[in-house]
Amino acid sequence: MVLTKGFEIEMYTGTPQGEIVGLSDQIITDLQGFMREPDSRNVEYITNPSTNYDSQLCGLLRPRQELRKYLQRLNNYTLIPGSTLSLGGSDRFHRSDPTNPYHDYIEQTYGTKVVTASVHINIGISDPEILMRACRIIRLEAPLFLALSASSPFLDGQATGYHSTRWGLFPQTPNHVPLFASHAHHIQWVEAQLEAGTMQNVRHLWTSVRPNGDRRPYNLNRLELRICDLVTDPISLLAITALLEARLLQIIDNPNIDPLTQSSLSPEELITLTAKNEMAAATSSLDAQLQHWQDGSTILARDWIAQLYQEVWGIAKQQGFSCFLSPLHKILREGNEAQQWLQLHKVGVDAHRVINQAIIATQLREQELENKLCSSLVG
Repeated sequence: MVLTKGFEIEMYTGTPQGEIVGLSDQIITDLQGFMREPDSRNVEYITNPSTNYDSQLCGLLRPRQELRKYLQRLNNYTLIPGSTLSLGGSDRFHRSDPTNPYHDYIEQTYGTKVVTASVHINIGISDPEILMRACRIIRLEAPLFLALSASSPFLDGQATGYHSTRWGLFPQTPNHVPLFASHAHHIQWVEAQLEAGTMQNVRHLWTSVRPNGDRRPYNLNRLELRICDLVTDPISLLAITALLEARLLQIIDNPNIDPLTQSSLSPEELITLTAKNEMAAATSSLDAQLQHWQDGSTILARDWIAQLYQEVWGIAKQQGFSCFLSPLHKILREGNEAQQWLQLHKVGVDAHRVINQAIIATQLREQELENKLCSSLVG
């Protein structure tokens, strides 16, 4: 059994020098398949759900190639990697839809802390009780996926001390989200939040992972991992996704994997532990000291990931997608995007130059993959 996968990708648009420019109004008017975010400086596209990694690779690349051509025609604009306003502009909001009351609320409540670019990974699970159990586990392991994906060490031209400034500053909402013991518990809790006003609508649940579906919270059909920074390299993103899918297949196959029964810690202690782990991963990513949810023991993020990789490799191999999982080794060896950028920064390359180089490298990588892989698939 393999699971359906799909991505929501948010990216910044701007100049080849790295200045982020709000263009989403024009993009969504002129191009199909792109959606606006509350701030006009980033734009979102989604890939169609599919069990196939090859088709997801092209689903990630094709809209981006189309958008690049459009931006080039518009005024030599480009796509800018990273998950924060790396080189400036965090002092004010650039509204994409001034008439939207939900956007009013977001701007007034959170300011530019939410003006980030990221990737949300959606994996299909149709049984709501299995989905809830999967959400419990992946919520506790979400810091590992943040550690692999961190790409926002800069804000307004400065190194912030975070590897993921995005997640370090992001307003997780509501303040306290329990580990849902069942689908009924989730429904009851969401209804109570809507009534209390701590959630403005069913989408206003901003945690590292959440159950998603066509009629939330009642009809649910997928797990949405929201913690990842933007991963610009599709091969790296698919490797992270393959780890998530293989772990979910392991969870589906083994009902005993459940923090409510397997952990020596209480549900409340687990929530406290995972909040600390998320902050540690946002700060130090792969080098973060985390606490394992089973017993609270200390483990390095990279070691926990390597351990998980060993556990699920056989599942990925059996299901035919282990070749997409194996590039994870390269991330563990060479570091995520934030770590690579910070290495350059440490030897005297300023943030502007780092981002300029990343803009060029991202475009070249996309072109290489498009030529090598997607063209041959079409042929």
